[in-house]
Amino acid sequence: MRQPEIINYSGRRIFFMDFNGLREVQEIEDLIKQSKDYIRMQPEKSVISLSNIQGMHFNAEIKNIFSEFISGNKPYVSHGAVVGISGLQRIVYNGIMKITGRDLRSFETLDLAKEWLVSKN
Repeated sequence: MRQPEIINYSGRRIFFMDFNGLREVQEIEDLIKQSKDYIRMQPEKSVISLSNIQGMHFNAEIKNIFSEFISGNKPYVSHGAVVGISGLQRIVYNGIMKITGRDLRSFETLDLAKEWLVSKN
């Protein structure tokens, strides 16, 4: 089972969730549950988050799971980035951002995302 991890990058702690290539709803739910358990125990606006969703399967059920997850994390995440959005995922992603009122930035590579995350105050 895949687990979230803390990445130290340029002296900053980034909470990394790697959904890359996940196809099964249960795998995605398990990673989200572990992530939720960690994020929602942190002080408000203290988490810097990074998600890789490249090649991850999306459907209506997964969209709903992500919407709840992203919305519920809002008080705890100071800023976040997403990598790997392509094609139809972009439409789903834009919808989730609108529904949740979040502004998670999308990047083409993990390195670009990390650089942006650590450049923020």
